Amino acid sequence: MIDVVIAGAGPNGLMLACELALAGIRPLVLERLTEPSTEQRANGVVGQVVRMLDRRGLYERLTSPGATPEPVPSFVFGAFPLELSDLPDNSLFTLSVPQRRIEQMLAERAAELGVEIRRDHEVIGLTQDEKSVTVELRGREPIEAAFLVGADGGRSVIRKTTGIGFPGVTADDSVSRMGQVSVDPGTVGADGGLVVPGFGVVPPFRHLRTERGLIAWAPFPGRDPLLSTVEWDQPAEGEASLDELRASASRVLGTDAPLAPPTGPGPHVMRRLFGGNTRIAERYRAGRVFLLGDAAHVHSAIGGPGLNMGLQDAVNLGWKLAAELRGHAPEGLLDSYEAERAPVARRVAMHTQAQSLLIRPGGEVTALRELFGELLAQPTTRQHLADLLSGADITYDMGPATGPLVGRWAPDLPGLREATRTARPLLLDPTGTLDTGPWAPHVNTLTVPELDTALLLRPDCYVAWQGTTDDGLRDALGRWFRVA
Repeated sequence: MIDVVIAGAGPNGLMLACELALAGIRPLVLERLTEPSTEQRANGVVGQVVRMLDRRGLYERLTSPGATPEPVPSFVFGAFPLELSDLPDNSLFTLSVPQRRIEQMLAERAAELGVEIRRDHEVIGLTQDEKSVTVELRGREPIEAAFLVGADGGRSVIRKTTGIGFPGVTADDSVSRMGQVSVDPGTVGADGGLVVPGFGVVPPFRHLRTERGLIAWAPFPGRDPLLSTVEWDQPAEGEASLDELRASASRVLGTDAPLAPPTGPGPHVMRRLFGGNTRIAERYRAGRVFLLGDAAHVHSAIGGPGLNMGLQDAVNLGWKLAAELRGHAPEGLLDSYEAERAPVARRVAMHTQAQSLLIRPGGEVTALRELFGELLAQPTTRQHLADLLSGADITYDMGPATGPLVGRWAPDLPGLREATRTARPLLLDPTGTLDTGPWAPHVNTLTVPELDTALLLRPDCYVAWQGTTDDGLRDALGRWFRVA
């Protein structure tokens, strides 16, 4: 019997497979497609997950050897520029890499760890009992597993088959258009902005709202620029085209947009989306079946929160499933996956819906934006938004453990990047004298003299305990890691 079957070889499913493999579990990944998709989707990752990738040794694979993440000096929120360079604790990190490259890297890493990925394997149903899940495949023999994880997207077959509800809202009055284009180099300013005669400059990598809609210009290095628009009450039909995108951009800007066909190697992005959904699964678990990423939550892509949330779902669930399979899971550990991650989904749904409101046309929205712009002048507001967008404001319930860092993401410390690559529990001990007792074979220890307090980190890098003596340490170890 297979330990864990993962339905879906997208970034979230592959990240989960890597996490399980690091913990000594060999999952099986099933993917409906025969080949990796060439469709251009996300253009990078935003938030805490950038540092999580670094702590697993994956950031360098997407950038260059020796590279480390740095917080960005500015970002956007609801088509407002968000200045971050003056914040005392800038928590917002980004990594501009196409999703297909992230998938490729994670597939390579999974293969290194011994993970099997079976393509052209479409999951069409399942049955389960108290001991196992039987995964039904189209035209193939069923597969039995101890657990099944649905990482099969917003239209998840796994979610639908288990009968888990997917309540939420659908906004169907907007049309989003996106495509790769080329422009005359003379229309690109020194900062990368697009100079449009009769309008002015469309700044790079920012949403720009006008009274007629929204436009964004993204001149990614090494590939054709990406231009996108959002309009309301502008119906369209037929296949998306450059002419349609050009006409939309002209309406939003109020003047002709100088867009030409892309000149670089394809495949090229050109698509149209109607409306959008904000939905969160009623449950993340049904017996031996779990939901992950878009199968558990969908929302607007504004601000780029999707992969930040989905990949961290995977990191949260991976070590807990592995502990259950290896007999090291305390009672209720698997239920903590939903308890911790569902509130994160609700916060992302909240801020993406708020941003979607701020970008709409209309005088009332303009008045709201004027007030919101005044609030953004305050550093505390911008710090709050940076923490919200990055996920740095997440605090998990760690039981009786107390301290300012308990329940929060572990801060960057000397040696931590290397020490967290094994995805094992980690005790950061400034003295090197704390005793983990019977948990010693299962918990790595790192002496960090720079610390003024000891920290116990779960495999997902969240602090489960802190203290200057071992008071409460064994209680915390017992809460998260059972000695078999």
